Amino acid sequence: MSDLKLPGEEKKKKETSFARVAIWIIVGGIGLYTLLSGIVGIVNS
Repeated sequence: MSDLKLPGEEKKKKETSFARVAIWIIVGGIGLYTLLSGIVGIVNS
C-alpha cells in the first residue's frame, strides 16, 4: 500500500520552489497580522 504514489509525488524530493515559500510567507504574515490585531483589540477594549 505504501508503494502507491500520488501524481506529482516523485518530484517532492527536490527543494521547495521559491513561489511556494513566498505564498507561505504571505499567508503567514496575514494570519499573524490578524491574530495580533485581534489580541491588541481585546487588550485595548
